Amino acid sequence: MTESRTSGTRSTAPKSARPRRRTTDDDASETRRAASSARQRDADEPSQDGDSGHRTPKLKAHRAAAMAAAQVRELTGKTPEGVTGLERLDDGWRVRVEVLESRRIPDSTDLLALYRVDLDADGDLVGYRRERRYHRGRPEEDT
Repeated sequence: MTESRTSGTRSTAPKSARPRRRTTDDDASETRRAASSARQRDADEPSQDGDSGHRTPKLKAHRAAAMAAAQVRELTGKTPEGVTGLERLDDGWRVRVEVLESRRIPDSTDLLALYRVDLDADGDLVGYRRERRYHRGRPEEDT
């Protein structure tokens, strides 16, 4: 058991009973696992490809969004705030992901960025780029 002397209180709960604080490494591992399992599920759900009879994986929109967010996290090391756009292309998906670039106090001064991520039909990264940066709550203002 451990003791805590903050504000005169004492915690006698065993260390294993206390909630574990999530880390960025935990989030990154979880995101990679989600992307990997989404890719595997998509490979298990083939679709018929026109006249050729060739079967190709068909990536669903929500999986494309999750995979794009995972790719941005892995490439930039920054935390995705959410998916702000999703567009089906002939050969895959274009996803726009909002990312927290710099946390500041107060939160309204956080610096956010919008990334465009292009995925092929299998969910593999084709390209990505930062389209713009802005302060939270002021999306029209580029920095």
